[in-house]
Amino acid sequence: MDRKHAPSVNSFLPTSRDEMDKLGWEQADIILVSGDAYVDHPAFGAAVMGRMAESMGLKVAILPQPNWRDDLRDFKKLGPPRYFFGVTAGSMDSMVNHYTALRRRRSDDAYTPGGRSGYRPDYATVVYSQIIKKLYPHIPIVLGGVEASMRRFTHYDYWQDKVKPPILAESGANLLLYGMGEQAWKMLLKLITKGVPMDSLHNIPQTAFLQQRDEPIAELKNTSSIQLPSHEACLSDKKVFADAFRIIEETSNTLEAPRLLQSCREQQVVVNPPFPPVTEKEADEPYELPYTRLPHPRYHKKPPIPAWEMIKFSVNIHRGCFGGCSFCAINMHQGKFVVSRSEDSVLRELEKVADMPDFKGHISDLGGPSANMYRMGGKDLSICRKCKRPSCIYPNTCKNLDFNHTPMLELYEKAEQIKGIKKITIGSGVRYDMLLGKSKQQDKEYNLSAYTRRLLQKHVSGRLKVAPEHTSDMVLRHMRKPSFTGFEHFHQQFREICRKENLPWQLIPYFISGHPGTQDSDMRDLSLLLKKLGYRPEQVQEFTPTPMTLATTMYYTGLDPYTGKKVFVVRDDRQKRSQKEYFFKKGGPNKRQTHR
Repeated sequence: MDRKHAPSVNSFLPTSRDEMDKLGWEQADIILVSGDAYVDHPAFGAAVMGRMAESMGLKVAILPQPNWRDDLRDFKKLGPPRYFFGVTAGSMDSMVNHYTALRRRRSDDAYTPGGRSGYRPDYATVVYSQIIKKLYPHIPIVLGGVEASMRRFTHYDYWQDKVKPPILAESGANLLLYGMGEQAWKMLLKLITKGVPMDSLHNIPQTAFLQQRDEPIAELKNTSSIQLPSHEACLSDKKVFADAFRIIEETSNTLEAPRLLQSCREQQVVVNPPFPPVTEKEADEPYELPYTRLPHPRYHKKPPIPAWEMIKFSVNIHRGCFGGCSFCAINMHQGKFVVSRSEDSVLRELEKVADMPDFKGHISDLGGPSANMYRMGGKDLSICRKCKRPSCIYPNTCKNLDFNHTPMLELYEKAEQIKGIKKITIGSGVRYDMLLGKSKQQDKEYNLSAYTRRLLQKHVSGRLKVAPEHTSDMVLRHMRKPSFTGFEHFHQQFREICRKENLPWQLIPYFISGHPGTQDSDMRDLSLLLKKLGYRPEQVQEFTPTPMTLATTMYYTGLDPYTGKKVFVVRDDRQKRSQKEYFFKKGGPNKRQTHR
């Protein structure tokens, strides 16, 4: 952005002692420590939580990407906060951010200026917390973000190849907010500013805390408790680990979840149930805050931040995903129940984007975790309250699911009328399985074919991304993904529409190699079928086990937690490479490689 159009540093939350002095602050109420660069945009968690606290009258400072390897001056420069430090590894788990599927160090970091790596530590949440505890032993620490959220229980860590304890036990933090924590954050701030001590805040939904095993637990009204197998039991028995995961996932997929307890050494972690899915008004609130939508001026002389460049002209319209894919962490972090913003809120944000000085007229995405789940959910919530299904669309579409695509079509239509917007493309992945195999009545009532046609006619910029992931029915069952025949039907529909409308678009399918349950023969069959269909896959992802997903549990234990049956797992790096090479070597790997 042109410097003359850039807002002043006072338009941002302060990141230095000098900025605090200019605001007349002697002390911040809260200091948020993040592994990401500070971008004041609703897609970045530290900015959202900071602006929310600011709107409640609190003085919030941001400490982005502090140096943890020197004399720790970055952790000292702002002084101690009045209430607490908030700590997050950033928008990604720091280990996923740092390492490839073969545990090789990545050379880039999209959340750092210039994409440079090395600006955050491995296991950033724990490292930051331990440093703060050492420097300010009496100041409470509150954890948040994906890394803390997905490591709140005993979990398998792929990078150390070991079972690690709940992150509260390692970090020494006082409280953890998991998932999309705005409601828990607001309640925490209200209580802490009233003088309620941090160590007594044990009845806030969607939080976790650590206490001595023999210590009485504060009661939660109308909430039952489930004792999970202890950390030590999970450590010693893979079957027990798998059983613990099954309980965690099942309870995470319910509208009326219990409190979960897990012992670890002489302590136990207590994980309170989440808040109910927020209302539309509550979903809008974080997006109405006074973001500049820009990186902090401290980065003006530095290269662009790739993650911001990617999303600065995109708008998120919903969160959560009812797809339930076994390798994906979204439903365990954002939740299974989709929460959508109001149409008015989305249109207001689009107007702000259109007013940005460097906006050229192209909205790069209008979507969410899945592009086409806006305003979808259960028709009868009383049925949803009794349901533990991890997916509303696998192995079949739930009869109680309202998957009407009309609200999206109406939103697209109104968004196109905003002055300055010339084109809107949908960059998020489309769940094509909701668009196919339905009755003529459902197709008409839910505008399924109409959505596909409009998507291809107006909202594709050369390529449409979809994720069939594999061709083997056995592998797809382990992934919780529909049969590949669905993709073949969508492929035919795509080609037919493009032919009729004279559209030169490409369909780009994404696949995963090395997923639990995948044999070399499955990869060979996949490569041959794609060749027959005329595809040369560019997007082939090697499976990476990440904390608290079903696929990771299968990878570590070699078991399906729901059936107890053994699952074939590729753990050898050479065999992982061999599976992926089927896509890129003519005829696939040679015979010797295949049998390694």
